Amino acid sequence: MSEETMAITLPPNGHDLPHDRFIDRELSWLSFNARVLELAEDETLPLLERVNFLGIFASNLDEFFMVRVAGLKRRIATGLAVTSSAGSEPQEVLTRISQAAHALQERHSKLFIEKIEPQLEASRINITSWNKLEQTEQEALTDYYRKLIFPVLTPLAVDPAHPFPYISGLSLNIAVMVRHPENDSRLFARVKVPPTLPRFVRVPGASSGVRFVPLEEIIGQHLGSLFEGMEVVQHHNFRVTRNEDLDVDEDEAENLLQALEAELLRRRFGPAVRLEVSRTIDKEVLELLMEELDIEEEDVYSLEGPLDLTGLSDIAFMKRVDLHYPPHSRVTNRYLKTASDEGVSIFSALRQRDVLLHHPYESFSTSVQAFIEQAANDPKVFAIKQTLYRTSGDSPIVDALINAARAGKQVLALVEIKARFDEQNNIGWARKLEQAGVHVVYGIVGLKTHCKLALVIRQEDGRLKRYCHIGTGNYNPKTARFYEDYGLLTSRDSVGEDVAKLFNRLSAYAEDLSFNELLVSPVGVREGLTNLIEQEAKNAIAGKTSGIQIKLNSLVDEQIIDSLYRASKAGVPIEILVRGMCALKPGVPGLSDTIKVRSVLGRYLEHSRVFRFQNEGDAVVYIGSADMMHRNLDRRVETLVRLRAQDHLTEMENLFSLAMADTSASWHLSSDGSWLKNGGNPSSVGFVDVQDRIMQNILNRRPGSQ
Repeated sequence: MSEETMAITLPPNGHDLPHDRFIDRELSWLSFNARVLELAEDETLPLLERVNFLGIFASNLDEFFMVRVAGLKRRIATGLAVTSSAGSEPQEVLTRISQAAHALQERHSKLFIEKIEPQLEASRINITSWNKLEQTEQEALTDYYRKLIFPVLTPLAVDPAHPFPYISGLSLNIAVMVRHPENDSRLFARVKVPPTLPRFVRVPGASSGVRFVPLEEIIGQHLGSLFEGMEVVQHHNFRVTRNEDLDVDEDEAENLLQALEAELLRRRFGPAVRLEVSRTIDKEVLELLMEELDIEEEDVYSLEGPLDLTGLSDIAFMKRVDLHYPPHSRVTNRYLKTASDEGVSIFSALRQRDVLLHHPYESFSTSVQAFIEQAANDPKVFAIKQTLYRTSGDSPIVDALINAARAGKQVLALVEIKARFDEQNNIGWARKLEQAGVHVVYGIVGLKTHCKLALVIRQEDGRLKRYCHIGTGNYNPKTARFYEDYGLLTSRDSVGEDVAKLFNRLSAYAEDLSFNELLVSPVGVREGLTNLIEQEAKNAIAGKTSGIQIKLNSLVDEQIIDSLYRASKAGVPIEILVRGMCALKPGVPGLSDTIKVRSVLGRYLEHSRVFRFQNEGDAVVYIGSADMMHRNLDRRVETLVRLRAQDHLTEMENLFSLAMADTSASWHLSSDGSWLKNGGNPSSVGFVDVQDRIMQNILNRRPGSQ
């Protein structure tokens, strides 16, 4: 078939495709969080793991409102909102979000009250109320209140001399109505529940198991101490969610660090987008809150039980082995372990072969962290360059970079201080690094640097040798314990040249954007993947072997989805493993007959991105930091690296075979946008836990095996 015929078969735009071919991304995200809630509902899972999923669901929904809902409301208010790719008008999307979110929060609250609380109590972990405590327990908590709670409380009254106080986003609050004894007037006051204290307070000396009381209930029982001489008539709990996305104009900001710090202060005053209240709240108090917060009725979430269940993490991580997943033994990668046993460095191991890491099954500390620490301490290492998007508050990676700088090495840290909700933390590390003599840069104006790269330059045999790490996840030792990610350690010259070129582009003015082993956005990832997708379509049309397999967090970019639709129309078998949002409709006759979409959720957060193309039997595989979203492809610096070693290619083939199998536990996406657990099978019995199987496979591997 000629190239001209190929071009006709694979048109460059979406005019050949149905207009209703996309699932709304916001509703798709809510479907993802519904899958998290299903894990909390799954009675085959250990109880405290279900409690943890309850907390994750709540935290996810908070961020969704702070960013996605707030952004949509802002665009509607300013007249900038447009019809979604799924064909929905902005206000229609907002209405459907409200309906779905109300149903999910109600389901979440009901699950906690009717299922989780009783099962916790049966396991001798009791979240109880004040009036169910014994007198000695009440006295112990009263003493706790006087010593640790009362000193940090600040009641704020509302009257002609005191305007309605500012309510910070995600803070838990108590609305109090008091009566003046002399004139019988009723007054409103607000008490903020201190976020610095435990959300659920452990009852001292509990006689039966472990007992907790919500912090706001203890405060509620002692409100008289805050309003002496007044009668406390009633009190109700409430919580506000605000727009907390940042808006920094880098072109106008002479100093990005200072501009971001100022914007972080303004973030606290974003408009309210959700009001959560106790179901028993007084109508008059609710109307006052709605008026002062400028909240519409559809944005009020009236709930049973405690508000803000993100605090359940304190209970979820209790040391009760019988109520958690059976432990997984994290192991050192087989090739790095062999090197360690033989007393040689990571650099020696990498001169022998590339090493593919799979976290958290394989230890981050004995691989990536050890790579940076050895580089910092090695006198033959001249320079270290690294991107830092998110890292922990006590990061050994940051400490290693500081030690390297103090030892006289050239150290460059590209700190992405605009990493959402980690901005303040990253500002602190940026200043600490600068003070230690590390060269700190903040990337390219207008682009968020999201790639995960480390480059070590070492002198060997009279020349400089480059060693690299390219990953799918952040350089964060804490999240590396429960985020599933891949990383490649390599001394391949072709990769080293590409990574060095990219660092020069990020820290200076290099304009050469041609790479051999990398795909780099904001240009190369979209173009490179589209070309690979189209080549698979051409192969299918020509009767050659074809196939596409993709693993990622989100798939919402319309151009990439359209390319996959056309590949499917050409007959390419396509398998997509997605954790979160997916705007593609699989299994639509004449459009996506050959596409299957699955989602795996479990004890680890699936976070890696893998792109595999059959390529007539000579597979092309990339791993890296990019999801298929507009921001990743067009407004971020992202990096994908090609895998070359045959055992790595085989490992990726096996990954998809396992995760996409009908016998593996997963959710299946239907063409109408609904997700069915295990394809709608009412029983989970007999389905393979993908993450357990991967752990077992890694434990069974030996050097030289596949």
